[in-house]
Amino acid sequence: MKEWFRNASEKDLLLINTIRFLSLDQVERAKSGHPGMPLGASHIPFVIYDRFLRFNPRNPSWINRDRFVLSAGHASAMLYSLLFVMGYELELEDLRQFRQLNSRTPGHPESFLTPGVEATTGPLGQGIGNALGMALAERYLSSKFNKEDFPIIDHYTFALVSDGDLMEGVSCEVSQLAGHWKLNKLVVIWDNNGVSIDGPTSLAWSEDVLKRFFAFGWFVQEVEDGYNLAELEKAIKLALEQKEKPSFISVRTHLAYGSPKQDDAVAHGAPLGKELALQTKRAFGWSEEEFFVPEEVWSYREKKVKKGEELERQWLEMLEEYSRRYPEEAELLKKVFNKDWGDAYREVLPEFKEPMATRQASGKVLAHISKAIPTLFGGSADLSESNNIYLHGEGDFPDGRNIHFGVREHGMGTILNGMAYHGGILPYGGTFLVFSDYMRASIRMASLSKLQVVYVFTHDSIGLGEDGPTHQPVEQLSSLRLIPNLYVLRPADANEVSVAWHIAVQRKEGPTAIILTRQKVPLIDRQRFPSHWECLKGAYILADSGEDTQVVIYASGSEVHPSLRAKEILEGEGIRVSVVNVFSFELFEEQPEEYKQKILMPKVKKRVAVEAGRGLVWHKFVGTDGLILSLEEFGKSAPGERLMEHFGFTGEHIARRIEQWL
Repeated sequence: MKEWFRNASEKDLLLINTIRFLSLDQVERAKSGHPGMPLGASHIPFVIYDRFLRFNPRNPSWINRDRFVLSAGHASAMLYSLLFVMGYELELEDLRQFRQLNSRTPGHPESFLTPGVEATTGPLGQGIGNALGMALAERYLSSKFNKEDFPIIDHYTFALVSDGDLMEGVSCEVSQLAGHWKLNKLVVIWDNNGVSIDGPTSLAWSEDVLKRFFAFGWFVQEVEDGYNLAELEKAIKLALEQKEKPSFISVRTHLAYGSPKQDDAVAHGAPLGKELALQTKRAFGWSEEEFFVPEEVWSYREKKVKKGEELERQWLEMLEEYSRRYPEEAELLKKVFNKDWGDAYREVLPEFKEPMATRQASGKVLAHISKAIPTLFGGSADLSESNNIYLHGEGDFPDGRNIHFGVREHGMGTILNGMAYHGGILPYGGTFLVFSDYMRASIRMASLSKLQVVYVFTHDSIGLGEDGPTHQPVEQLSSLRLIPNLYVLRPADANEVSVAWHIAVQRKEGPTAIILTRQKVPLIDRQRFPSHWECLKGAYILADSGEDTQVVIYASGSEVHPSLRAKEILEGEGIRVSVVNVFSFELFEEQPEEYKQKILMPKVKKRVAVEAGRGLVWHKFVGTDGLILSLEEFGKSAPGERLMEHFGFTGEHIARRIEQWL
């Protein structure tokens, strides 16, 4: 029989082929999926898990485990088969339910569904950024918690990437940073099979990838005979010895290795079909039985479980001694990995007495609460002073606490997600609201994966002024509100910013976007109007005309103040107006129905929404017959105050429009 794998023991061959053919059976049974990579590359993660990875299958959330990220999420069947073989709590029935409704084996890996899956991947390029975020978290947390003879945080992060991952621009962004930061505990392995969905990668790709990573400052290796396990193992060993550089290993493989469809793009994303699947099994001397698992695999699973439990037991013994010597650090370690950020930050939330831009208020809040939350960790995409996100006196990563992501919004988003996946860190990142578009894929993945990430988006409207329509967000605010499980908070004044940060810290099951102004906004007089803590309800009646209300105005952020002014003008003319501050659509939706009806005021027929952005989402509040004063075109270059006047977002303009409408 052909020697398909070189320098592989009988045990290796048995386990590798179990992974390969369980993957093939999953795809064939589902009549859907990607068989090419599992057949061509299953030996790579097998060697990682069998020889190198420190993990406990019975506790996938063990703090000090090594992490493995399948960036090429289309090979999910391979990952599920691998996790099964390695002893994780997946059953054969789970594999049989691949890609079926409510199964634990979805079409692409989902971190919150399947034990052992470290990151939700599928959109290519995300996983390599997530892996970098994990390595970054390891570096930061080890510097905070490790003591001499106590390497409490000391692990590696591996990522398996495809050609497509490396074509996506975000892979360049994050790889530049990994080399710049010298993240030596990051190992990225490229399944270099030369085939993508449309055909050979040469159709659209001709660069020297190895030279690219060398230029980024990585330790680069090439395994030309990708099926020589000894060469692969040697390369990984060399990678783990690096002290100054992340490692990139190219492994030359074949798509759908050993099948009649080898190197055929068709095998990337479609089942082989029953007959070709059987031919492939025969070529490797494998049983034709569906979901066949040799007896030796079951005993191997038990050994991996015992080994994993022993690894964690040894670590727990070290943690116990660490706790005796460093009780405060040990207590903090346990808390931050449980997302328990403590209550001390509440005591330092500032109450503002003077008006200022909400971005400026955010900077002051962040400076205060960062002292109470030691693992609140983040930075900005080259806009730290504009976003007011820089923690003065804390230094710059890798030696300090401020991350400089450079002009890499998408990369920043994937890295923030990786830090959240890792645990122990409350990550935040900032840029202009208009550039949230560059981050959209990673924001969506954070929302899907229920990651606690904080986005600080400043310069939130035409109010930013002279930079003009290229930088003035129009559609972004409404667009972000369309993403499920993303909180979008738009404070109306400085004190509401404190509430926004409080919500972001408390919210554990999803990301939060805090939307902030460039321009100064007035303080709402809380002696006359309700407390800023009413924002916790998402929307609240700021100025109430009670049963006499003829018109209700719903407004958010910087448009709340001119709406209050419009109320004054209209009431001077005998028109009774109530004003509702809509701080967060999402929080409002979570309120009891009785409260929502109170805010929606169904008896009031004249309803107006005011926001300096696209208005489509406001029909929830004003209905089909309401008046929406929004921005349905791009902005212009001029001072912010002049633009607000030009586009009709002053109190006088709002009052005039309502009068005309009435």
